[in-house]
Amino acid sequence: MRYAKRGRLRFSSTRDFQRALERAVRRAGVPMAFSAGFHPHPRISYANAAPTGTASESEYFQLQLTQVCDVEKLREALDESLPTDLAVLRVVEAAPGALADLLQASVWQLDFEGIPLETLTEAVDAFMTRTELLVTRMTKSGVREFDVRQAVLTSDVVGVRSDAGAEIARWTMTIQHTTPAVRPNDVLKGIGELTELVVPRPPLMTRLAQGTLEPGNTVGDPFEQ
Repeated sequence: MRYAKRGRLRFSSTRDFQRALERAVRRAGVPMAFSAGFHPHPRISYANAAPTGTASESEYFQLQLTQVCDVEKLREALDESLPTDLAVLRVVEAAPGALADLLQASVWQLDFEGIPLETLTEAVDAFMTRTELLVTRMTKSGVREFDVRQAVLTSDVVGVRSDAGAEIARWTMTIQHTTPAVRPNDVLKGIGELTELVVPRPPLMTRLAQGTLEPGNTVGDPFEQ
């Protein structure tokens, strides 16, 4: 299943979504398969969730059911049972293999207010001319240093206007999934250290797509593989 996380719910965590989905599954009467043991849990798996604080049009999870269902009716039932701003967009029968293996890259859109377009463009250009840019981040195994530059495959900065008429500098980039995962915040941290770019307020980050890495560094639909 592909779902979107929008509006205020971009601040929800993966665990928040898990709780909401499990309640929605019960309300919708989905014929879920459950794990064995003293504390059975619904068989749901999640793949490469977006960080808390980011919106997304391309999140994925899988359900294991006890019977075959009409996929569109299932989508509608779950969509109606989830909170507003969590939208189930598409449901397909699972293909052989792991869904996570098909999530190889993401397209991210970052909208900046309070930064002139020229300033952001210069900073991004300086970043893209580098062959390597190391940043550090605390991970479960401790502080890790990793390269953020090689993970950014495409980059485009343009000026747009928000619905309220404000001028926005919009940066769209394709990030290849690596280990450890490179997040948009990691890239911004690297650019800040490289160029001393000052971001007066955090940009609105939205994952537009997530899927297979195709020729030309485009991102393909994992459901079409």
